[in-house]
Order: sequence, then structure tokens, then C-alpha cells
Amino acid sequence: MDTVAVIDFETTGISPEMGDRATEVAVVIVTDGKIVDHYQSLMNTGAYIPAFIEALTGISNAMVREAPPAAQVMNELAEFVGDIPLVAHNASFDSRFLDAEWLRIGKRRQQTFACSMLLARRIYPNSPNHKLGTLVSHLGLPQAIRAHRALADAEMTAHLWVRMVSDIMNKHGINTAPHEFLCTLQKVPKAKIANCIIRHKLNNQITAQ
Repeated sequence: MDTVAVIDFETTGISPEMGDRATEVAVVIVTDGKIVDHYQSLMNTGAYIPAFIEALTGISNAMVREAPPAAQVMNELAEFVGDIPLVAHNASFDSRFLDAEWLRIGKRRQQTFACSMLLARRIYPNSPNHKLGTLVSHLGLPQAIRAHRALADAEMTAHLWVRMVSDIMNKHGINTAPHEFLCTLQKVPKAKIANCIIRHKLNNQITAQ
């Protein structure tokens, strides 16, 4: 398996374009199917955390006032992640906050995001839904004591990612499922997944010759 960086943000709302900011970020590094390292930090952006967000995450305004400045955290995150390919559950959410917070310190993301939610929709059609907690429960994966904290959610996403990659490889008889291929697979209509797998196999055979 590839090395990937699985990332999760907690935030003040759902839209950085509307002024919402990150309150916490965590990343776990997964290599050969195992979590080998992690980074986690609350971050002080100066933004106000609404009461309903505090109730959901347990992150209070008092907590972030004592946290490191956002610029420091995002610089540390950039150094920790480097150019490792990224994974998130509902990556459209986390990628927007990552891009927005990095842009504030003059950094731009170079690597692509794979989305475990989009991929799960294609390979686990019988799951009741494709929320992170539901998938973790459906597949019997390790569950966090407290969800909606960045490190706990990143770790659950990492376990889900490892399981999905393994299931794809075993079900379809392929020896590799690199991040780039999975980014393609997550966008393929369900009816065309088999064709996508066949093309991947053929490309591997051509590369091996």
C-alpha cells in the first residue's frame, strides 16, 4: 500500500468562503496498512466558536484561546505532511479548509486528495449510509470514544481507508491500488467500476513488461 496522510479538521462552521475557520487539525500517516505517525493540534484563529459547534466537538472558545496561533500550526502541518498524498472522509470539506488556512500563510497544496466517503459509496453499496461512524460500525472497525475530534476522526478514517484498499485488492484480484488509481475510482459511476478495474490491470501488465 502507498503511504498516505489522512487528515481531519474541526471548524467553526462549514464554509471557509463565508469566514469559517479551523479550530483543530490532525493528520495520521499510514504506511503499509499501519498508522506510523501522527500530528494533532488545536489552533487559535481568533474566530468565535458557536455554542452548537462547541456542543458537537467539545472544543470551546477558552480552549482555542490557549492554543498555538493558526499560522504556527499550519506551518507545522505543512512540514509534517510534506508531499505525501492526502486522504479525508468528505474530502471536499477538509480540502477547502486546508487550502484556505494554507493560503493565509502563503502555501499552496500540491498533492491530490482521495475521498474515503466517495470511494465507500462505490464499494460498500449495502452500508446504511456512508457517514464515517456508520461505515466504521458497519465494517467492525475500531471506533473512537469521542467522535468529532480531529485525531479520533482521522484515526477512524485511516482504519477505514486501509480496509477499503484491502477489500478492493482482494475482491478484484489486483496487486496494487495506488492513491492515484483510487482518486480515479472514486469518481467512476458504479456501473463502470469493473471497466476501470480492468484498465488498471492492463496498465499494470504493460508497466511490468
